[in-house]
Amino acid sequence: MKAARESLGRAQAGVALVCLFSWLAATAWLRPLMSPDEGRYAGVAFEMLRSGDWLVPRLDGMPFFHKPPLFYWISAAAMGLLGTSEWPARLPSMVGAMLASGGLFLFLRRWSDPARANLATLVLATMPFFYVGAQFANLDMLVAGCISATLLLAAHAALSKGQGGAWRSALAGAFVFAALGVLAKGLIGLVLPGLIFLAWCAAIRRPRLAGLMAWPPGWALLLAIMVPWFAAVELRHPGFLDYFVLTQHVRRFASGGFNGEHPFWFYLPVIGVLTLPWIAWAAAALRPSRGPRAPLSEVDWLMWAWCAGIVLFFSLPRSKLIGYVLPALPPLAYLIATAALAASRKGGRWAAAPRATAIVAGLACIAGVAWLGLQSAPSGQRLRLPAGEAVGPADRVLMLGAYYYELPFYWRLQQPVQVSADWTPATVALHDDWRKELYEAGRFDPERSAALLVDVRRLPAALCVPQATWLIGASGAPAVLPWLAQARLVAVEGDTAVWQFAGSATGDPACLQPTERVLP
Repeated sequence: MKAARESLGRAQAGVALVCLFSWLAATAWLRPLMSPDEGRYAGVAFEMLRSGDWLVPRLDGMPFFHKPPLFYWISAAAMGLLGTSEWPARLPSMVGAMLASGGLFLFLRRWSDPARANLATLVLATMPFFYVGAQFANLDMLVAGCISATLLLAAHAALSKGQGGAWRSALAGAFVFAALGVLAKGLIGLVLPGLIFLAWCAAIRRPRLAGLMAWPPGWALLLAIMVPWFAAVELRHPGFLDYFVLTQHVRRFASGGFNGEHPFWFYLPVIGVLTLPWIAWAAAALRPSRGPRAPLSEVDWLMWAWCAGIVLFFSLPRSKLIGYVLPALPPLAYLIATAALAASRKGGRWAAAPRATAIVAGLACIAGVAWLGLQSAPSGQRLRLPAGEAVGPADRVLMLGAYYYELPFYWRLQQPVQVSADWTPATVALHDDWRKELYEAGRFDPERSAALLVDVRRLPAALCVPQATWLIGASGAPAVLPWLAQARLVAVEGDTAVWQFAGSATGDPACLQPTERVLP
């Protein structure tokens, strides 16, 4: 009888996980990639698939070392199997969302109770913040999933060991996901779950459990998974580790000059607004009790340490992007579910309140995706070439005064594009944008950088050749670049246009009329 119940329980859990993934992935194909973030990361994955180089992520053909490769590996593999489209491009984020939500569900089934496991997972899956994040092609949800899996497996190992049960396989899994978290977004995949686990051990007054973090087989696993990629890239591109660790981690965390500078309290309203309507239940969790409160359980302490630790950690640096706090949502969902269950058990008008909230939240998720889909599509998706016009595999493409991240993805370009702009270091340093990304990528491949990053003063040398060039730029560019009147206008959509410039059969450097101004 016990075996039959366990088998039925596993079958029900499997069905629940399939339904969960279906919900998270159902609308991931409905809207085009958003620029710049989704265009950037999907574009790097597309280039990895196109080039066949699975070691070095590349942005416009040049080494792009802002982040590690796990997202690109999953996305590129999915596009190789399913075709180049938005759904497979976003699959890594869906995987991360399943690690977070599915892991929370299974953990709570074991260490809490089925009702709380079901409601906490429902809360998480119907938070608009989480739902849209699961369908957004950037690295935040994937690392959130890895951090969640690391913490839940480590806590499962600690609790199991405390009861004299099997713990080694769960702890090994925690180290594996910590390594994958590093390969997803960097050192936070290891540092954050480690700090939260230590805080939890202190909170439940079981400091000896912290010794699990020093388990030698776990570190052997972690290093075996994590080190090979970093070592191989450093051997191919000396200086990579200095750039990756110091510039993209230490300086980004400790100094300014990067995108998204916000005050310390920034994430409180972000979480409050983007988790509506569920966040209203958090007030019940924080409201003073009229009678004595039940002591917090070990699971309660884990969730409080986890949620507060994530929010505090990412509130410290000046650079704050919304998706950074996605790892705080699974424990927040648990705390909300706990408050909602306590209220519903009182009966009366509260009994059906969690169900009603779930319906409203689910509708808000669908509305959020629909709203994003109605926003202006990026240039690369909406700029269609007329029938009979196509960029050939060997054709040259040059972007004027901007880099359209998603255009190589939507146009299925087989070669990197040239980008014309002011590439002087002083101009590049002014903004943390596409120009800085391409310029820093070019430092690791100077030869390719010299060919692709075309200074505006070298445009005649780039265009006055015996070869036609496709030009992409602002539709108002001819007012700034009069020589575009010599080019054939192929397509225009809103503020973006495409021209074809015939070049010069003789390579005459005077084939362009002199320009008095350049694009910013």
